Amino acid sequence: MTIATAPAAPPSAREAGPPRRRARDIDGFRGLAALSTVAFHVWQEYFVYDARGGHPPVTNPALGAVLSLEVIDLFFVISAFLLTLSYARAAIDGGSTRPARVFLFRRAIRILPLYVLAVLVVWATRNPDLPGNWQDLLEHLTFTHVFDQERIFYTLGPTWSLSLEVLFYFVLVGLGPLAVRACRPLRRRGSRIAVCAAGCLFLYAAPLGWLTVAHYALGIPHTDWVAYFGPQARFGGFAAGMALAVALTALGDRARLSPRTALPLTALALAGLFCLSLYSDEEGNTFTYYHPIASALWVLLLFSTLHIRQRTFWNRFLTARWLTLVGLVSYSLFIWHEPVMLLLHNAGLLPTGQSGFPLAMPIVFLAAVPTAAVSYWIIEYPAGLLGRLKDPGGRPREFYPEPALR
Repeated sequence: MTIATAPAAPPSAREAGPPRRRARDIDGFRGLAALSTVAFHVWQEYFVYDARGGHPPVTNPALGAVLSLEVIDLFFVISAFLLTLSYARAAIDGGSTRPARVFLFRRAIRILPLYVLAVLVVWATRNPDLPGNWQDLLEHLTFTHVFDQERIFYTLGPTWSLSLEVLFYFVLVGLGPLAVRACRPLRRRGSRIAVCAAGCLFLYAAPLGWLTVAHYALGIPHTDWVAYFGPQARFGGFAAGMALAVALTALGDRARLSPRTALPLTALALAGLFCLSLYSDEEGNTFTYYHPIASALWVLLLFSTLHIRQRTFWNRFLTARWLTLVGLVSYSLFIWHEPVMLLLHNAGLLPTGQSGFPLAMPIVFLAAVPTAAVSYWIIEYPAGLLGRLKDPGGRPREFYPEPALR
C-alpha cells in the first residue's frame, strides 16, 4: 500500500503522531478500563437486595457513580477502532487489507488460548461430577451464552461481552472488504469518506431503533438479558469505534487539537460519563440508552486524547508505567478477576457485610492483578508467538528454507 507523503508536520504534531505513542495511550485506557471493571464487580458483589429494593455498598452518590460506571463499551470502542483502521485506510486512501483468514487467525490466537483454558478450569471446579452442566460449557466454548437468558452470566460472568467481540470479528471481515470495494470506483476522497461514515452511522443507529422498540413498544423488561445484552442492543459500541477509525483516517494529520481544545473536550467526556452513571436508573431514558450514549462519550474521549498536536498531562497520566503495565495484562485481568474474587469469598478471605466493602476492594486487587500478570506471561505471551507461524500474506512460514541450488 503506497500513499503520497504528506508535508512535514511541526515538531509538536510529530510528537503526537507515532503509532507507538498512540498504542501506549490505548494501553493506558485498557488499564483504566480493567481496573474499573474489577471495582465494578466487587461493588456488585456487595450490593444487597430486599423487599425495599437494591442497596449499594456505599451511600455517597458520587462515589457510587464512579464505582458503578460500566466501561464495557470502552473495550468495544477500542477494539473496533484498532481493527477497523486498516479497512478504513484501504477504503479511503486505497491499498489492500489482510485476507480474512489471516485476520481471524490472529484474533483466534489472541482470544482463544486463555479463554478456553479459563472456561475449562472454572467450569470443572464448579461441575465436579460429570456430565455437569454440559450445555453451559458448550455455550461458552462456542460463544453463544449471550443468547441464553439463564446461562449468560454462568462460569465466567463478564465474558458475555466476548460473544459480541467474536461476532464483531466476523461482521468486520464481511463488511470491511465490501466497503473497500464500494469505495474503489469513487474518485473523490470526500465521497469515499461519506460512504464509510454512512455505514458506521447505520450500524450505530440500528441498536438505537431496537432499544426503542424493545422498551417502549414491546415493553420488554430490562432483566431480559438476551434482549438488552445481545448484539442487536450492544453493537453500537463497535459501530462507534468504527466511526472513530474512519474519522481519524479521514483527518490524517489535519485539524489536530491543541491542549486548549483537547483538555476541555476530555473533561466534557469524563463529566458526561460520570453524570450518565450518576443519573441512570431503570425508570429513565438514560438507563435504556445508557450504552449508545456511553459509546459516543468514549469516542469523544479517545478523539480528544489521540488526535492532538501536543501531549498533555492527561496523556502523561495514561502512559504512566504502572498503568500501561496493567493495560498489558488487562485481558488476563478481565478473565480472572471474577473467579479470584469468588474464590476469596468462598474461602472466607473477604470481609462479610456491606461494611466490609472498603477492605474487600484492595484485597481483590492485590490478588487479581498478580494473577493476571502470571497469566499473561505463561499463557497470553507464548500464545501470541503463534502468530509467527504465518507470514504477512497468510501462508505458513518457512522456518527452514532449503538452500538455493547453484
